[in-house]
Amino acid sequence: MNGYSERWLRLGFCWVYPAEVVKGAAKPGTEVELLSQQGANLGTAIADDGWIFARRFRNDAGPIDNHLLAEKLASALVLRRLVLPENTTAWRWVHGENDGLPGIRLDIYGRWAVLSLDSASLLSLGERLVVEARKLLDLAGVYLGWRPDPREKRDFRPPRAAGLLWGEPAPEPLIVEERGLRMGVYPGNGKDIGIYPDMRENRRFLEPLWKGRRVLNLFAHSGLFSVAAAAHGAIEVCSVDLSTRYLDWSRENYRLNSLKIEEENFIAEDCFKVLDRFRRTGRRFDIVIADPPGHSHSGEGSWSGEKDYPRLVAACLQVLDRGGLIVACSNLGSISPKIFQGFLEEGAKRAGRRLLMIHEGTAAPDFPAALDFPESRFLKCWICAAP
Repeated sequence: MNGYSERWLRLGFCWVYPAEVVKGAAKPGTEVELLSQQGANLGTAIADDGWIFARRFRNDAGPIDNHLLAEKLASALVLRRLVLPENTTAWRWVHGENDGLPGIRLDIYGRWAVLSLDSASLLSLGERLVVEARKLLDLAGVYLGWRPDPREKRDFRPPRAAGLLWGEPAPEPLIVEERGLRMGVYPGNGKDIGIYPDMRENRRFLEPLWKGRRVLNLFAHSGLFSVAAAAHGAIEVCSVDLSTRYLDWSRENYRLNSLKIEEENFIAEDCFKVLDRFRRTGRRFDIVIADPPGHSHSGEGSWSGEKDYPRLVAACLQVLDRGGLIVACSNLGSISPKIFQGFLEEGAKRAGRRLLMIHEGTAAPDFPAALDFPESRFLKCWICAAP
């Protein structure tokens, strides 16, 4: 490794890029010893042939064997048992680089798990990880999913199709809980499982604030924010999503929690069109939730979280009553907190409003962020008052 890579590896960073390799090559998926230019050992890694040359799994010499995997899983499980709230059965056991398992995520939904891999080079390691995970937790089945990084320029051809990796398939839907709220999820659906546990603590923060409020949930997806608001005393909850499938999913989650369904408050339409209509007709809310995807395309147009966010904030503020709250979220790692703040300030300026931060939320504690891996601090959930 060159000097630049050595400095970062000694600081704890676990990726090596191709340009940092002075000498050596390896077949993807094989173990490689990382050495400084002076021959000092910098750890053991799994080789790749994409935008990352190698992912380091241990900082010293030695094999990446099942004993090491079992140790890392056990350590991660101890932390989760410490921080997970009661009546919660959807959570993250392994959060990639932050738990010393770069490129690997393991999510739990009741007695089923989803193993997500960033690269084909990690498949063999992931399969061995599942063997060790089953020794620590009573699992009925494990699904495989792929999440190649968007920075990877080549076409991704998985060596094994996503789907059931081991055990029996989960019921559809599989009912899980978040702090006592019930949700139907589909572990075999890849990225579209139906719940984002990383937002759990932000929903918890809002629990005492829902009561008596009129709530607008944009990009509602399967409706967990809407369910939480309705279950904790909101007098009106309006869910908006372009997808009728997601709104049907939201209705089912309402039924699972014995909540009243008001059909006029499930709107399948482009969020900007709905916001403009509400602005023109004078419909107002006390809390507006804006949790959009990073990017999307549809017949209604395209959305980019890196370009369009100020416009979204301005439109939300135009239907938010004085003294109301905007819940502004982004999961794009390319948007730093400083840039995100600029988006909110620009949107507020366009709307002629002022924003006061009351909560700077991030991912739930089962999604820990290693201080030596800044890329992990991706989630931003800022709750701001608009006097």
